[in-house]
Amino acid sequence: MADVGTQGGSSTADRSTGQAGRGTTTIADGVVATIAGIAIRETDGVYSVGRGASKAIGAVTGRRSGSSGVGRAVKVEVGEKQAAIDVDVEVEYGVQIHKLADRIRTQVTDAVESMTGLEVVEINIYVFDVHVPDEDEEDEGDRSGRASARVQ
Repeated sequence: MADVGTQGGSSTADRSTGQAGRGTTTIADGVVATIAGIAIRETDGVYSVGRGASKAIGAVTGRRSGSSGVGRAVKVEVGEKQAAIDVDVEVEYGVQIHKLADRIRTQVTDAVESMTGLEVVEINIYVFDVHVPDEDEEDEGDRSGRASARVQ
């Protein structure tokens, strides 16, 4: 799989001849990754996409729908007519992960196929974490609670 965040999406995603042979259309890997990334982020139950630097970049830039940072967390492999996609996601606590994975696959397939004409043959989803919102609030509360208990 090519990581389009570092490669720049230079390979050919689709080489169609257009109407009556009046030219070719080439779709870069980064375009496919961006479309997939936006579709994944728009899926209810996904807390974040990508890990490490990709996750940090996505947290800042992913809020803008047209951001190129979205594609950095998604790896794609494209051919003449097909695409395969790998993505790492953090899910929200309480979500049925197997059903979320099905929704992600449906949304990504619909978005990529309708926008590019490529057939999505595979979407590999790696769930690397579960986000528990209460833990964030408890951690912040504990810090302030400890500080006030230690100093009077």
